[in-house]
Amino acid sequence: MQFFDDPIFKDINDTIPGPSILGIGGSPRKNGNTDALLEAVMDGAHTQEIAAQGVHLRDIQFQPCIGCEKCRKDHICRGHHDGMSLLYPDIIASKGIVLISPTHNYNITAWMKAFIDRLYCFYNFNKNRPSGWSSQLGNQGRKAVIVAVCEQNNREDMGFTLDAMRLPLEALGFDVVGELPVFNVFNKAKVKEETDVMERATELGAELARSISAS
Repeated sequence: MQFFDDPIFKDINDTIPGPSILGIGGSPRKNGNTDALLEAVMDGAHTQEIAAQGVHLRDIQFQPCIGCEKCRKDHICRGHHDGMSLLYPDIIASKGIVLISPTHNYNITAWMKAFIDRLYCFYNFNKNRPSGWSSQLGNQGRKAVIVAVCEQNNREDMGFTLDAMRLPLEALGFDVVGELPVFNVFNKAKVKEETDVMERATELGAELARSISAS
């Protein structure tokens, strides 16, 4: 079977996503602060008896968007058959999404940027220039939480990390119901010592779960 023969790809605009959450970790470092925070958010979701799974982009073999524009006609990415092809069904089927990235040079990591760019296929474009657009994932009650992790201790040094996740998600039709900027952590899994931060991450998972159950 081809990657995109699954019926879930046939009419994404009319899809009713289920009450589940997909968590995306954008750190290249295994068992670090991002992984700990993703686990905490997923644990919070599980307290509400919502299906939630976490995925680490470093474990997925996928390529960045190559700008082939095939998705304008096909409405799904056919420029690559790779690990993202296998993630698309989970993205489409999950009403909730969590994006977590460390700050790399005032921005999200290259892994998270590549992931977000590969969501470009979910836009519908008209033939005008510049194109008008809508989202295949819009108006479906989708919700999101975003978390950014920074070695430094202020928002200025975190740069665009939160914006780089929030703005694309909002454009795609997600309601970002919670954000967590985490400062002054760098050493491996040091964030686990920050009780308030870990508790807030768990609370965000629970809040996200409740919001998708209510919508």
